[in-house]
Amino acid sequence: MQLDARIRIAQLLLFVTPSLWAANYVIARLSVGVIEPHALAFFRWLVALLFMLPIAWPALRANWPAWRREWRDLLTFGALGMWICGAFVYIGARTTSGTNIGLIYAVSPVLIAAASARWFGDRLTLRQKGGLAIAIAGVLLIILKGNPAAFLQLRFTPGDLWVVTAAGAWTVYSLMLQARPTVLDPFARLTAIVMAGLLVLAPFTIVEALVLGLPRIDTQTVLLVLAAGLLPGFGAYQAYSFMQKQLGPARTGLVLYLGPPYAAAATWLILGEQPCWYHWAGTALLLPGIWLATARGAPTGAGR
Repeated sequence: MQLDARIRIAQLLLFVTPSLWAANYVIARLSVGVIEPHALAFFRWLVALLFMLPIAWPALRANWPAWRREWRDLLTFGALGMWICGAFVYIGARTTSGTNIGLIYAVSPVLIAAASARWFGDRLTLRQKGGLAIAIAGVLLIILKGNPAAFLQLRFTPGDLWVVTAAGAWTVYSLMLQARPTVLDPFARLTAIVMAGLLVLAPFTIVEALVLGLPRIDTQTVLLVLAAGLLPGFGAYQAYSFMQKQLGPARTGLVLYLGPPYAAAATWLILGEQPCWYHWAGTALLLPGIWLATARGAPTGAGR
C-alpha cells in the first residue's frame, strides 16, 4: 500500500476509532451490577486475543528469540494498556457517567502532544496548532456546558479519579509505544502486549473472584464481554496502533478529542442521556479542529 493511501486511511480512522472507544464507555456503565471490573477487563482481552493470535502467530513464532527479550516492556505496556486503562475505567463507571469518562479522556491528547514535542521533537505546524486550539475550544465548550462560569463549579466523583488515572496511563502508554524499539510489526507487538496484559490482570481477577464471587454466566454477561473484546478491544487498539505508526503519537492522540461528542451520542442512543446544544456546538468545533491538527501540510517556521 502506498504511503499516501496509508496516511489517508489513518486520517479516516481518526473519526471512526472514537466510536469504538465510546462503546467502551457504554459497556462500562451497563456492566455495573452484572460483571466485576477486573473480570470484564480480563475476558475482554481474552476475547480480543482469540481473534488476534491466529493472525499474529507467524510473526511471533518467527521472531520469538528476539522479542522475548522485550518482556519487561511488554509487561509494562500490558499493565498500562490492559489493566489500568481497562479495569480502572470499569471501576470508575460505578460512580461516574459514560459522558464523564469521554470528557476526562479528552485531556490525554494535550498531554501526549506536549510530551511528544519535548521528548521526540514531534512539533506541530502552525496550521496544526490552530486545529489543536479549535479542538480544545470544542472540548472546553462541552465540559463547561456552554457556561464559562461552570469551571468554578466542577466536581469530581471517586469514579472520575479512577478514570483520570486511566487517562494518565494511556498517555504514558502512547508515548512509550513510540519510544521503545521492537522487532515486531505493530499487530504482532500488540498481540504480545495483550498476552502480557492478561498475565498482569490474572492475579487481580482471581482475587476479585475470591472476594466478590465468580461472574455469572448469562446472555447479558456474554454479550458485554464479546462487545468489549471486539469493539474497544480488538478494533480500537488495532486502529490506534496503525494510526500511531502513520501519523505519530501527537497527531494520533488528538483522536481522543472526539471522545466527548461520541460518548454523548452513544449514551444518548443507548443509555437515554439527552445531549444538549453545547454537545453539538462542541462537535462543530472538534471535527474541523481534528482535520486541521492532523493534516500534513507544508512545514512552517514553527513546524518540523
